This record gives sequence, C-alpha cells and structure tokens, in this order.
Amino acid sequence: MRVLIAEHDYSLYTRLLQQAAPDLEIQSSGDSEQLSRMAAECPVWLGQPDLLATLLRQGHKPQWLQSTWAGITPLLAQGLPRTYRLTRAVGIFGQVMAEYVLTYMLGHEREVMARLVSQVERKWDERKGQSLVGRKVLIVGAGDIGQTVAQFLQPFGVELYAIANTAREQAPFKEVATLSDLPRLVGQMDYVINLLPNTADTHDIYDAPLFAQFKPEGVFINVGRGVAVVDADLVEALRQGHLAAAIIDVCRQEPLPSKHPFWTAWGLLLTGHSSAPTSPPMMVQLFVDNLRAYQTEQAMRGEVDFERGY
Repeated sequence: MRVLIAEHDYSLYTRLLQQAAPDLEIQSSGDSEQLSRMAAECPVWLGQPDLLATLLRQGHKPQWLQSTWAGITPLLAQGLPRTYRLTRAVGIFGQVMAEYVLTYMLGHEREVMARLVSQVERKWDERKGQSLVGRKVLIVGAGDIGQTVAQFLQPFGVELYAIANTAREQAPFKEVATLSDLPRLVGQMDYVINLLPNTADTHDIYDAPLFAQFKPEGVFINVGRGVAVVDADLVEALRQGHLAAAIIDVCRQEPLPSKHPFWTAWGLLLTGHSSAPTSPPMMVQLFVDNLRAYQTEQAMRGEVDFERGY
C-alpha cells in the first residue's frame, strides 16, 4: 500500500509511520512539485487539509484521505471533488482541549490576569478568588471533544449542560438541548464553551441578540470555529457589560490582522489557535487503525459525511 504524507512536519510523520507500519510504502516531500508527482501514484493520503486540498485542485484522485486536523474546512471548498472517503482526526484532542478549557476557567476564577497586573504595579493583591464549584457550564457541541471536556470538568463540581443536534438525556449533562435553545440557556450560564464545527448552520450564531442574553458575569470561550462569532458584536457586548470576559482561540482570519478590534477589546484574551495541537504519535496510531479498517472494509473512525460537513 502506497501512502502519501502531506504535512509540514512530514519527516516526523514519515518516521513514526515507518515504525508503526513497516509494510507501507511511504511517499513524502517538502517540495510541492515532487509531492504532486507522488500524489498521482498514491491511493491513500495522510495530512493537513490545506495541503491535501491543493493536491485535489491539481486533479489527483485519491481513494481515501485521513486529515490530521479535527476541522476539514479546506476540503469542503466549492469545486473540490468529493469522490473519495474522508476521515478527520477524532479521539486525540479531548484531553488537551479539556486542559485548555480548565486552564482559563480556573484562571478566571482565581483572577490570574488581575494579579499579574497588580504585580506589575507592585500592589499587594489580597483578593481571595472564587471556585468552580456550582458554576453552570454550557458546552455547545457535545460531540467527541465536548463529551471529553465534560468528563474532565465533572470532578470540579460544576453543573453541565450541552447543545447537540438532537435533544436527549445523556450523562453527565443535566440537559442536552438544541441550537434553538441557545438563547434560553446562555442567560443561566457562568461559562459558555463553543465547540461547534464550521458548517452552514453554525455561522454567525453568537451575535448581538444572543450576547445580550448572557449573564453579566458570564464567560464565553471559543475553541470551535471563528465563523460562529460576529466579531464586532462580541466586542460591543463586552464593552456594554453583557458578559464579563471572552477567551478566543479561533478567529475568522488567522493570523488576526493587526488592526482587528479583538487586539484591544476590553475583557478579551486571545490565545492564537493553541487550544488543541495535534499529537503526531496519537495521529499516526489513529491512521494505522483506520488503515487496517479500510483494508478490511470495516468502519473507520471519524468518517466525514460531506453533506453534513463533519
């Protein structure tokens, strides 16, 4: 089996895959022209969606692509073929995403940023800070990652709620509702964590009317996709005190332009799309597992429904 690796860190992926599956014939290169020639001879590709999309635009016809990202937006661009099987990275981001979310929730409760300002100003800061116990947390997007985030938050004594495609009863959530319930729920929440993918239904959800429903003490954390947020509306909502703070990891345009209002918005912290980096060893293991399933015509993890977009 010939496998093409299209990754910026292709040498690491090549080495890991050679160790995990020595029977494979691996093709990879840092040169785009050479990579294109290799793609014509490989039925299976492993790599990052932006590079894979470039190869698809050149007319290559793979049988199966394994994305190293959870998001596969570049591969859904208009005009690109959908005549292959596509799997996205699943099951490898849950813990690291949960650690990110916990970092900033605890940082908010313990007022870490304010203490840093006090230190810079050489002021002895005796504020006591708060606890997560009893805080209401809404996870918007209760898929693989959202459920893992919930499991990590549970020991801290929070009340968990979720938004999913369909309303249902599901532990550890007190309620699993749908997107139509979002305006009703955000006003009750201390933390709203967006984990929604980029689909036609998830654009511009967080707008002025929705932010106006937030608790003034509420915190918004976006680790899903930047297109879910109307940027100007979030900045204005923070200015007017409709919510207390926002932690923004993902933006509509990355890197963020130097004149974008997020840079100077009151109460907004940017974290530069750092919430859940891909672990190459875990990614390679997922790929090998999926490859064996592919070869034996079994179900693969994370297979994408092109109509749904995830």
